[in-house]
Amino acid sequence: MALILKNFSLTELLTAAAVLVVILFSSAYSLNKDEFPSDFVFGVSTSAYQFEGAANEDGRKPSIWDTFAHGGNANMYEGDGDIACDGYHKYKEDVELMANMGLDAYRFSISWSRLIPDGKGPINPKGLQYYNNLINELINHGIEAHVTLHHWDLPQSLEDEYEGWVSKKIVKDFTSYVDVCFREFGDRVKYWTTVNEVNVYAMYGYDIGMAPPQRCSPSFAANCSRGNSSAEPYLVAHHMLLAHASAARLYRKKYKGMQHGFIGFNLLTFGFVPLTNTSEDIVATQRAQDFMMGWVLNPLTFGDYPDIMKKNAGSRLPSFTIKESNLIKNSIDFLGINFYNLIYVKNSPASLNMEDRDYTQDMAVEITVLIENDTSIDEFPITTKNFQEVLYYLKNDYGNFPIYIHENGHRTFRNSSLNDWSRVKYLHKYIETIANEIRSGSNIKGYFVWSFMDVLEILSGYEESFGLYYIDMKDPNLKRQPKLSAKWYSDFLKRKPMDSKIIMEIENDAPLPSEISLL
Repeated sequence: MALILKNFSLTELLTAAAVLVVILFSSAYSLNKDEFPSDFVFGVSTSAYQFEGAANEDGRKPSIWDTFAHGGNANMYEGDGDIACDGYHKYKEDVELMANMGLDAYRFSISWSRLIPDGKGPINPKGLQYYNNLINELINHGIEAHVTLHHWDLPQSLEDEYEGWVSKKIVKDFTSYVDVCFREFGDRVKYWTTVNEVNVYAMYGYDIGMAPPQRCSPSFAANCSRGNSSAEPYLVAHHMLLAHASAARLYRKKYKGMQHGFIGFNLLTFGFVPLTNTSEDIVATQRAQDFMMGWVLNPLTFGDYPDIMKKNAGSRLPSFTIKESNLIKNSIDFLGINFYNLIYVKNSPASLNMEDRDYTQDMAVEITVLIENDTSIDEFPITTKNFQEVLYYLKNDYGNFPIYIHENGHRTFRNSSLNDWSRVKYLHKYIETIANEIRSGSNIKGYFVWSFMDVLEILSGYEESFGLYYIDMKDPNLKRQPKLSAKWYSDFLKRKPMDSKIIMEIENDAPLPSEISLL
């Protein structure tokens, strides 16, 4: 190849260099919706108690989350969902906002205690009307409804009657509840997720008592007055799996032929990283994955729990009958995953020597989670590499089933600026990563930002924010104010050119993180 030299003026050289930079820069940092398959859906997520409000209106009765919030939120923060974002009354306004953003889909949950206030028995006509109105409003605006049937808010009446998910009785009542949902809404809803975040629901609600229904061994945490941290987390997850399998069987047998919908299950995932490169920490990392993700994924795929869980938990881990195993195995049409952050894992075998161990001690690990290095903020770092590793783990260990990213979002303080550059950068990086993973063969079907607006967060109330829209909780009208991230997401969805300033922000690397204790 011949090299031809020519004399250029300084202006010509600078112009050429600028053009080259633009070409290279655009190639590296462009992001376009057209990079995704035509059937890929982009949306936002909320959940009933965190968003709807109207907790004491139109026949709704309390859920365990109402009880938890009014009981002091395990002394972590103040606030409740009595009003929340008032989505119950503002659903038309909110659906219009979604349509104006260009969203394809909206993931929300049905409040069991709004639809069937006592958990079983008569349907509440006002609750039925609300969800029909919401679903119809979404359809009228071209937005697909993705419905979660249980999002941390079991009717309090069932908790009072037989301790809720601790009892196997819940399977029958849950199946009756979802039968109502399938029958009443299934002609318009095609995507059903039975239960949200089974793994952390069992751990936080029944082991460490930091979430509804705030159960744990009283000797284990000062916030609990009842419970058994050694046994109940395992029982709860077991019954949730059985309830899911029962719901899936019901749908496939009674409704799928007419409604042609899909049944899924939701899991909170983490990027697990060994704290050191020692063989002990590497093995411990696999053990943590088995306990926190394989706990759910193994039964759904293979019909039984991971061997290490059987070994460490022993008789405290319930077993499936052959019939139950066959019912649970292959009971999902898709997996919904939530991903926010990575955690570091250190081997800690000493906990296995303790009597009356709880679920977290059965893992025999120490876990730390990362936040940003700047001590003035409490934000999740961007860990897309670890997100890719989670997707590889799911595909490699459990098969390439369809995946919906049900929750992914960035945490800031509630009163942060509406110019939430860090959230824009976070979302851009993850959406870009998903596009790359799809090109590499991952079967990802949709992406939902958590959350549509600033909702009641289960571990921080209204003190922290994940929303694309800001709400001043002191404003009696709860006016929705779009943040920069809402504009960025809308521009992306509408295929508008990306703001050059946003691209420059995205180009900067994330700050180095620091550690805080998680467990």
